[in-house]
Amino acid sequence: MNRRQLLSTTGFGLMAGAVARAGVSTTSMTTEEGRSTALSLSDYEPRSMLQVPETHVPRARFPVVDIHTHLSVSARSKAGVELAPDREYLGKPEDLLAVMDQKNVRSMVNLTGGYGAGLAETVRRYDQAFRDRFYTFTEPAYSMFLEAGYPKIQAEAIEQAHKDGARGLKILKTLGLYLRENITSGTLVKIDDPRFDPMWEACGQLNMPVAIHISDPIAFFTPTDRFNERYEELSNHPDWSFYGHDFPSNAELIEARNRVFARHPKTRFIVLHVGNFAENLANVSENMDRFDNMAVDIAARIGELGRQPRAARAFFDKYQDRVLFGTDATPHGDESPQQVFNEKLYEIYFRFLETDDECFDYAPAKIPPQGRWRISGIDLPESVLRKVYNGNAARELHLADRRIQDLP
Repeated sequence: MNRRQLLSTTGFGLMAGAVARAGVSTTSMTTEEGRSTALSLSDYEPRSMLQVPETHVPRARFPVVDIHTHLSVSARSKAGVELAPDREYLGKPEDLLAVMDQKNVRSMVNLTGGYGAGLAETVRRYDQAFRDRFYTFTEPAYSMFLEAGYPKIQAEAIEQAHKDGARGLKILKTLGLYLRENITSGTLVKIDDPRFDPMWEACGQLNMPVAIHISDPIAFFTPTDRFNERYEELSNHPDWSFYGHDFPSNAELIEARNRVFARHPKTRFIVLHVGNFAENLANVSENMDRFDNMAVDIAARIGELGRQPRAARAFFDKYQDRVLFGTDATPHGDESPQQVFNEKLYEIYFRFLETDDECFDYAPAKIPPQGRWRISGIDLPESVLRKVYNGNAARELHLADRRIQDLP
């Protein structure tokens, strides 16, 4: 299974396919012989001339619970919607554990565990075989969306998933951006559609947190033109754009999500990717202040946080009990280096959180994959770092203290 197929099944890049870098502008460069030759933007790899300290952080200072990974995906999907419970597995537990032990990653949470028989098999492969090292979330059974009584069916599926060992529910951006009235055709189904109310309530009653991803970087909702700071990324992945057509705006998605939060105050929501608006921490803060049942993770957004380090540090300080460590790590996810599972990815996250280094890469890639900028660290104090690395996740997932402290 290649990365293009993987993206079409998971929702963090639904239906995406890498295309040739057509239309990327060129300029000229001078060779050693003094000749001028064309330089494609895709070949431009500038090296910083800054002389600044570089801190290597090979291992997290405290045990880590990575709340946001993808170890399995749906074996069958169409138009961004999972259509079967069967799973494809992206990483062998033994290979994952080798990296986890080196980096002090105590546990990985596989958010895309699926539903039904696929979920049960995922739990068996990871959670039950390596207890306390892996935790699995379930997902909605959208394939049954057209069945009579779907709201009740879906709520009962959550109850069964809980019995099968699921720790929470994962909502991909399928809901709001891909699921339609006829599953893959018709009008889009809104995030706050009342047919999902029994599902949200079931999660609240069972103390299962909902990890919810409802939007993407704000640049994905604007034209892919010379003003778009993610022009290269969107040129390479045009299907990641939600500009135009019948897609709702980022603001509309957030408003619909907030109506769900308001209707279900007893259900815990972990809003992924820094509340799906890392570019606007004031907006995220406003929603955090409004909804006590909202927490956030930082997965695949240190590129945004690290270019506003003072604002980010203030955000972590204020919401230190509600920010969770996550990476979006995906084994063999090489086409999206900001989330490919490897040692270097974790080291970058640790450097961002534990040091005050300046001007370093936010992803293990020659060319910054999300935008041509670099980041600075926020040097969290140990009291906050412990919470972000494991304390907040332990509370949300209802883990016993021994599971965090009993390191290999």
